[in-house]
Amino acid sequence: VWDEDRIKSLIASVSRAFPVGALMTLDTGGEVNFKPRPVEGAPPEAKQAAPHSLLLDGQQRMTSLYQVTLRNKVIATITPKKKKVKRWFYLDIRQTLDPHTDREDAVIGVPEDRVIRKSFGREPVLDLSTPEQEYAELMYPVTQVFDWDRWQDGFDEYWRGEENAHNRELFRAFKRSILENFKYYRVPVISLDRSTSKEAVCVVFEKVNTGGKALDAFELVTAMYAAAGHELRKDWFGGEASAGRHQRFKETLRPADSESGIIADVKNTDFLQAISLFYTRDRRRQAEAEGKVGKDLPAVTANRNALLSLPLAAYKQYEKQVEEGFVKAAKFLHRLHIYRVFDLPYQSQIVPLAAILADIGDASEHQSIRDKLATWYWNGVFGELYGSAVESRIAKDFVEVPTWLKGGPEPTTVTDTIFRADRLKTMRMRLSAAYKGVNALLMQKDAMDFRSGQRFDHTVFFGENVDIHHIFPVDWCKKQGIKPADYDPIINKTPLSYRTNRIIGGYAPSVYLARLEKGDNKNPPIEPNRLDGYLRSHLIAPELLRSDDFSGFMRDRQRRLLGLIEQATGKPIYQGEVPEEGEDIGDDEDAVASVMLNSN
Repeated sequence: VWDEDRIKSLIASVSRAFPVGALMTLDTGGEVNFKPRPVEGAPPEAKQAAPHSLLLDGQQRMTSLYQVTLRNKVIATITPKKKKVKRWFYLDIRQTLDPHTDREDAVIGVPEDRVIRKSFGREPVLDLSTPEQEYAELMYPVTQVFDWDRWQDGFDEYWRGEENAHNRELFRAFKRSILENFKYYRVPVISLDRSTSKEAVCVVFEKVNTGGKALDAFELVTAMYAAAGHELRKDWFGGEASAGRHQRFKETLRPADSESGIIADVKNTDFLQAISLFYTRDRRRQAEAEGKVGKDLPAVTANRNALLSLPLAAYKQYEKQVEEGFVKAAKFLHRLHIYRVFDLPYQSQIVPLAAILADIGDASEHQSIRDKLATWYWNGVFGELYGSAVESRIAKDFVEVPTWLKGGPEPTTVTDTIFRADRLKTMRMRLSAAYKGVNALLMQKDAMDFRSGQRFDHTVFFGENVDIHHIFPVDWCKKQGIKPADYDPIINKTPLSYRTNRIIGGYAPSVYLARLEKGDNKNPPIEPNRLDGYLRSHLIAPELLRSDDFSGFMRDRQRRLLGLIEQATGKPIYQGEVPEEGEDIGDDEDAVASVMLNSN
């Protein structure tokens, strides 16, 4: 089963009659004798059925479509925060019919009880727990897309009367434009007959899963601009005589001993997204000047359709300004002590950051503006808001953040952020944006290396090979019977140089601190008081480390790190008892795969 965002994207594609790729099947009864397994979630009797053909490629797509449309049971899936949850999916009737709304935004996932709540579970925001509530909210259950008659009867009865004729007609339009796309949807199938050899099956299956380069929006825009005589690929990849934009981004703030700088992974579609924000905002402002309001106003957006609709003139108008914005974004990230792509919390957040910096121009030179931008950035990181539905958030931030910088209301990214105290205990892998964020905040707060006492500025970071290391070493923790779930969280990690980590080894903290104080033929001795100062710069209580008090250390450092996050986001940490929805499964990809395999 796919994660929640992929399921929503799949539903959105089918609802628009967009292709979702071909399937591949193999007829049974031939030389290749695979053991059949029913689609996940199929009725028990399916295991007894002898299949006529096997699905080789497209299992995740077909499993997801089967579960959301036909099974009529709640679906186990995973959120962007790596929480195992159960979801029902709905189509927002109004939004599906709104040409300015991204279709994925019209696909709504709700919890098992069909009620979305806020204020830590106290306040219902959307209640779809009865058919009548579905009718009232104009929310259509995806489980009914092939059998809408009974639901429509109830809907028409609920909205009976001449005064509600508009809603009844709205549903009919929804049925014609959306539901019939599901009913008549066709998927191309590559069918291998039973005479296909094992070798042929292996080769074909291997090639299908490897595939070629995807024909993305950049390739399509390139083809369109070529018709007007403009070589977009040369802009990005360069020519024989000059480096392209991609190479310039790789070289931006590139350390001497590194292959690339912090914005090296900016994609050509990211660049087009930033330009499309300016172009669609221009269109909206023009429409406002013409007196248009409400739904007649075009949306500010950076979605795929906006990229494909980006005129060459708009691209030429904004390309230099936007490129400068990305370079400013690299400098901004360096000030936050984020130096490597590897340590970047969210690649996707660079797009709005660059667009905002390109938009505000010289205002970014003022400390007060930089401070507010940093607050917005850290809220995006610790709210973990750029892990999903990023296109709509990118557009919102591009509109809201510059207004906020001029004294307007707080942007949604700031108001939406909630960081829970217990989240620190579950941040164990580098996949977590907040994990990377804590590491950067420690360096930003002038943490000093245990051995050298150097602060981790740009030069020291690369020269000393700084990385995140355990404070209570793994080997020592294992010998004490401490579980990985307890010693692996970010609470027990901090930035240290490679050479310092070698001294720490697998020793108890009391032992390696004594070694640091004593020194050796390569490292001078360190006075205890000075070493304690180094430890405090990492928000470590020296007395707890010197006494090897693991439990006390974890409680104390969690409290200190939470204070650091509060300071960065400008918001209080939630320390209440209401748990976050879903079961935490950690950041490890193998653990995620295992959970999903056994979810249904």
